[in-house]
Amino acid sequence: MVKISEFLTGVKVLEETESPINGKITVIKSLAFGKYIQVGGLTQSGGIIKDIWKKTLAKVSKVSNVPKVPQVLILGLGGGSIVDVVQKYWPKTKITAVDIDAKMVELGKKYLGLDENDIKIVIEDAEKYLLQKSKIKNLKSKYDLVLVDLYVGDEFPKKFESKNYIHLVRSHLESSGIAVFNRLYYGEKRSQSVKFGKLLEKIFSKVDVFYPEANIMFICYS
Repeated sequence: MVKISEFLTGVKVLEETESPINGKITVIKSLAFGKYIQVGGLTQSGGIIKDIWKKTLAKVSKVSNVPKVPQVLILGLGGGSIVDVVQKYWPKTKITAVDIDAKMVELGKKYLGLDENDIKIVIEDAEKYLLQKSKIKNLKSKYDLVLVDLYVGDEFPKKFESKNYIHLVRSHLESSGIAVFNRLYYGEKRSQSVKFGKLLEKIFSKVDVFYPEANIMFICYS
């Protein structure tokens, strides 16, 4: 039986669950945005987030730096809606995706079709993953494109804003590689994101800025 509120709003809660990382997670289906995953009232995967990455990667796909079959690293996979977007522009790409929250990945497989994609998924902290990879002797494999979306709710963990972490991300890029950082850009988040952008400019050779929706995307060139 359909609830009256769901009928009137066109919004239905498919599942609510708890995660030790993200706390309360809600999976929603709406007439306007399809299926999406929220934490603390903020969409983490699907819905508007997928649209934001579509607009951003449409710009990146036109940059000659990115080969036709890039090696892509996603730091902050969430429910995985970003994977569909990457594969839209680079159908034969090889994707490694990292997320610390197994529950979020599980929901992505259950509701957003993440299990239909042929990608390597690693359940790990994004910093630890890069540090472990750095210790591999004679490592030749680097990435052409690194996509960074590491929010927990509406908070961007401080350690991922550090100079050391950003250098770590850059060290895993090919010499012509690109890293894209997603940051929120509303209210007090604006000043935090502007400060973060200035730090990126000190580390990368070039930084382009793109504003989809209430977000700011930093497109950084190695």
